[in-house]
Amino acid sequence: MRSDGRGLDHTRPVNITRHYIKHAPGSVLVEMGDTKVLCVATYEERPPMHTKGTGLGWITAEYAMLPRATIDRTPRERNRGRIAGRSQEIQRLIGRSLRSVVDMESLGECTIWIDCDVIQADGGTRTASITGAYVALIDLLDSMEQWAGKPLPVHDFLSAISVGIVDGELMLDLCYVEDSRASVDMNVVMTEGGRFVEVQGTAEGEPFSKEDLDSMLKLAEKGIKKLCAHQREALGVVAERIVGSEKSK
Repeated sequence: MRSDGRGLDHTRPVNITRHYIKHAPGSVLVEMGDTKVLCVATYEERPPMHTKGTGLGWITAEYAMLPRATIDRTPRERNRGRIAGRSQEIQRLIGRSLRSVVDMESLGECTIWIDCDVIQADGGTRTASITGAYVALIDLLDSMEQWAGKPLPVHDFLSAISVGIVDGELMLDLCYVEDSRASVDMNVVMTEGGRFVEVQGTAEGEPFSKEDLDSMLKLAEKGIKKLCAHQREALGVVAERIVGSEKSK
């Protein structure tokens, strides 16, 4: 048992609230335990320079943490005059994760912005951002006239979760207290169909074995399946319009 009463292989309580913001059809509040992230998707007809003339769409992200999302106030990065390296890393991760399951050619030349704002942080903000951003993206596409009554140009469900070794125990979905003392910390982005998008794993002390890696990936896959089930439940009938949705069950 862990500090919050969970089993080692259990995720934190998950809640996905769709249409959270009035003016944004693709807006989701995702809660994973005490971590809460607001994810908003916005469509813009203008493509970025590097895709102009290619016929391809683009999905990009911005990630930020509210000053009191943490125990101590964290100044807004814009007031420092630059975006921190961690934030840049996370927003690139969010963007490429979503692009991996979307048919960019079907989108046509456009930009879809994904804004992820951490309201409250207790570990796993990047993984919660990806899980919530996926649902926000689906809602945005569902609201667009060009996809009315048609299958959405998305190949599979997608979510992300953390896994690690804490005090010698393999644990799923680490909260901050666990993450801060983990000897191995790993973030896994994966499709419901079992395909990896990204694996970020680090040993904080002693190196970990291939057997440890295999065990962590197996546990992460179990967590991904649960999160994708939550996404399906939240999306309801909209989930049926995702291309390949039945295959990935």
